[in-house]
Amino acid sequence: MSKNFLTRGHARALNRHHKIAVAGVAALGAAAIGFSATPSDASTTTRSEAAPAARISYSTEPIKDVKGTITDQLAGSGVKTELIAAKKQAATDAAAKKKADAADANKKAEQERETEEAASRSGDRHWGGKRVDTGKPAQESYADNLDGWIRESLDIMNKRGIPGSYEGIHRNIIRESSGNPKAINLWDINAQNGIPSKGLLQVIPPTFAAYHVPGTSKNIYDPVANITAACNYAADRYGSMDNVYSAY
Repeated sequence: MSKNFLTRGHARALNRHHKIAVAGVAALGAAAIGFSATPSDASTTTRSEAAPAARISYSTEPIKDVKGTITDQLAGSGVKTELIAAKKQAATDAAAKKKADAADANKKAEQERETEEAASRSGDRHWGGKRVDTGKPAQESYADNLDGWIRESLDIMNKRGIPGSYEGIHRNIIRESSGNPKAINLWDINAQNGIPSKGLLQVIPPTFAAYHVPGTSKNIYDPVANITAACNYAADRYGSMDNVYSAY
């Protein structure tokens, strides 16, 4: 009986101490919780008071204009080398083109000079083995034939205001001399009087001298001089060589 009583009393003592311990632990826990939840005014901070770490943000945009490897740098050097080579080649091509253009210009000038010399030689007509002086430098190349003589005469006539057409001149030349610039009439009245008609349009010397056109040869056998003098005479007497259809 006494044993059970001690046991029960001891148990009650233990329960009472246990309750006090639990209460003390609970009080200490509450104080600890309040201490950690309430910020301290002291200058010293504890680990629990340290600021949280900054959050790191990540971008999905690729990084541009950055050459991060030796290969990239070598590639850039290669581009520069190609640009330099291209500039050198362009300069070489430009120099070659300039040289070619200069050669073409010289060639063209030489051809023009040769053409002028040829035109000048064609103006040096020879009748009977003698050089006929036209009295002016050749400014345009004309064929040394009937067509060329008429065309050259027409150009001179236009400058002098002498009327006449290619057809009218050609028609009268064929009738008078058949296109022979050295033709001479030795049987008509003029020939009997000692002043025979001569040249393409069969002009007598006095008429040729009176109607000679300045700038043409003074040789009556010169085809251009003969045509222009005869057309000048026909214009004065008939209005134009176009109006002549028989001996005049």
